[in-house]
Amino acid sequence: MTPHRRRPAVRRAARLVPPVAAAALLLPLAACGDAGELRGAGATPTAVGPVRLWPELPPVTAPPLDYGESDTRRVPGVRVPEGGVRDVDPVAVVRAELAADAEGQGGADGVDERTARAVRRCGTAPEACPVLRPYYRDLTGDGREELILAVRVADQQVAVRCYLAEGGGLRRVMSTVEQLVSVELAGRDLILRAVSAGIPGYEYRTAWSWDARQGTMLPARDEIVRVKPTPPPPAPLPPAGAPSADRTAADGTPADQPSADRPSVGDPPAREPGAEPEAAGTAPAPEREPEREPEREPEARTAYGPAPQARTAARAAAAGPR
Repeated sequence: MTPHRRRPAVRRAARLVPPVAAAALLLPLAACGDAGELRGAGATPTAVGPVRLWPELPPVTAPPLDYGESDTRRVPGVRVPEGGVRDVDPVAVVRAELAADAEGQGGADGVDERTARAVRRCGTAPEACPVLRPYYRDLTGDGREELILAVRVADQQVAVRCYLAEGGGLRRVMSTVEQLVSVELAGRDLILRAVSAGIPGYEYRTAWSWDARQGTMLPARDEIVRVKPTPPPPAPLPPAGAPSADRTAADGTPADQPSADRPSVGDPPAREPGAEPEAAGTAPAPEREPEREPEREPEARTAYGPAPQARTAARAAAAGPR
């Protein structure tokens, strides 16, 4: 059946619907139309492309200073078992690198002699071992975990290193030394937050990411960010039963503790040297209050001196008895 032959049947069905039912069917349709209506989000800013400055600069021919971001090293003498890097002893890895770097060939990320001695004593003095707890994460995206190590070194710095299993051995693919604030793992990125020495209130934030072309981890994003100041920690509460600060005397003695200069309440008053002792059971005589002079009435005065009655009484007192 063709479409133009079905349209009359639809019209006949519509004529059979009562007007009230048709109105009820139209109301929900009208309400649904407003909910899906598109609305404008405002004016879009004009895109501004980059402008090249000093295009006459000649191309660079001399290589820049190499900071060693892409340097990789195979750790000698360390074998990775079938279980992967989780079966590798992290202290043994650091010791193997120290043995291979006896002449200081490790570059700027080398370990100082004091830290090296502490690493060698990790077996006998584990509480002073500078090798921190290892972490494991798939940083390359090949489905296998890599080993992430950290070693505390001199000047409150931390050496962070990453290793991957390769050919039954271990290869170091990342190494840096920073005064770290924190270390975070975000996906396959290793994010280091370090202290900014020259800009107070700011810190360096570097995201190390795996680069398959170089076969190593590179600092893909390096930025300087502003941080909020850390509030001072609250003062510790005094232990239970200890005297509070407002109950402490000026000499450091608590107010409720008697001292030589401040006797406690209820103690007898101290006697002066040479005074006779009082008899037992005799109460001290109460002190006599000094006699008070009779109060004099205020002298009546005017703007020109004493009042007339006051002047008359004064002259009579000066003349004496008649």
